[in-house]
Amino acid sequence: MVGIIMQLDAPDQNCQLFQNWKKKGKAVRIDHVVRKSYPLCMLLLFIFLGACAAKYPQLPTTTGDARFSSQYLIGPGDTVEIFVWRNPDVSTSVPVRPDGHLTAPLLEDLPAAGKTPTELARAIEKKLATYLRDPLVTVIVNGFVGTYSQQIRIVGEAAEPKSMLYRDSMTALDVVIAVGGMTEFADGNKASIIRFNEGKRQQFTVRLDDLIRDGDITANVDMHPGDILIIPEAWF
Repeated sequence: MVGIIMQLDAPDQNCQLFQNWKKKGKAVRIDHVVRKSYPLCMLLLFIFLGACAAKYPQLPTTTGDARFSSQYLIGPGDTVEIFVWRNPDVSTSVPVRPDGHLTAPLLEDLPAAGKTPTELARAIEKKLATYLRDPLVTVIVNGFVGTYSQQIRIVGEAAEPKSMLYRDSMTALDVVIAVGGMTEFADGNKASIIRFNEGKRQQFTVRLDDLIRDGDITANVDMHPGDILIIPEAWF
């Protein structure tokens, strides 16, 4: 195909140039290529417009009082303080290992992850009863990493992608603020939330650009424990 640069500020010269091409048969070839390429261009246009449309259903606007949390469950990375009444020698503070177990004086490889502090205290009392008479244990949790089912994860074009522990009434606005906002390359209105409900995976569109950059509070939605917020990069 012949490469052509048309002079927009010289229409008469362009017209004369086209007449010369027509005499040589080049204009016919160019017109043929344009006509042949038209269906492909239209197909690409429809694909682009389809990509711009929202893929997933939207969530309702937050009510501001959603509560989905249950009793706190100890998770790997938490630090637990074990207080044994009248036995300071076995009272200590230890981390929960990545495998969900902990080790403390008179306690080896005790499962801790997935238990409430009260449940862990009773389990420790049962173990210590072998060595102590009627041990009374209190467990205090520090760090509050929690289990994965209690966390919200933010990935993609967030300023600081990370995981955080869910709190009652937490919304998409709270999450975006916690990660320092979105990068300049984020396509906020294409963001989505992946949610698992009774073992089923669901995905919803979130209009973060409308919420953060335009201040449209109707775009704010409730977050649930275990949600994954994905912020994609804009095409251009």
